[in-house]
Amino acid sequence: MKTVQIVGIVNVTPDSYYDGGEFDSVSAALQRAQQMISEGADIIEIGGESTGPGSKDVPLEEEKSRVLGVIQALVSAYPQAIFSIDTYKSEIARAAVEAGVTMVNDVTAGREDSAMFAVMAELGVPYVLMYAKDPSPRTTVEKTTYDDCVMAVTSFLRARKEEATGAGIAEENIILDPGMGHFVSADPRYSFLLLSQLSALSVLGSPLFISPSRKSFLAGSENLPPKERLPATIAASAIAVLHGASYIRTHDVLAVRRACETAENIRDAG
Repeated sequence: MKTVQIVGIVNVTPDSYYDGGEFDSVSAALQRAQQMISEGADIIEIGGESTGPGSKDVPLEEEKSRVLGVIQALVSAYPQAIFSIDTYKSEIARAAVEAGVTMVNDVTAGREDSAMFAVMAELGVPYVLMYAKDPSPRTTVEKTTYDDCVMAVTSFLRARKEEATGAGIAEENIILDPGMGHFVSADPRYSFLLLSQLSALSVLGSPLFISPSRKSFLAGSENLPPKERLPATIAASAIAVLHGASYIRTHDVLAVRRACETAENIRDAG
């Protein structure tokens, strides 16, 4: 039985590390979403600000102008689809939900915008809290080291979840993301460690949201560019499912969905 949700990424940004500038018009975003829905995406996530290394801050009004028209067009075109917004700004989250989005993914886990938890408690939709080594929305290229990476990530997510529920966010709406790639460290071994020990995060009692898609830690010994990281993305996504992921966020819906379905079959056979 299928339980893992596939989250298709539609970035309406000029500078995302993989697809920057490809889908930053309403027509291109609509076409991309249609493709992903036809390929089996359960959720379509719209992002209006890149947070990867070297990305630039996007003013509130510019982010609004990037995402709201796209959201309105998508909701109108695909009224039965589920949409998520990738933002750490409470005003964007509110506007997106009012426009028809029913999920919010916050890479700062509520640390950047002091109003975020109160707004999310009011909105009452699923809310992803992500681990990041950096306190700001922009991740850096640093080889952060850990004595116990899994424990550090678990402790961080536990603390953010407790603060979120303390602010009135319903526990059943909280989803946790251990980060990946530069959000954890420029040293790829920590991302691999988190994937291999993902089941340890089950103690937190929330669904796990994993986003390995074409990220830096998958470059491998050949230092492959993002466009050549699909095989590694498929492997990382399937392994995440085997170890307990409930959501897989990806640029490559069809290939990753098929791999995750196989991983689910293997997991359930045990």
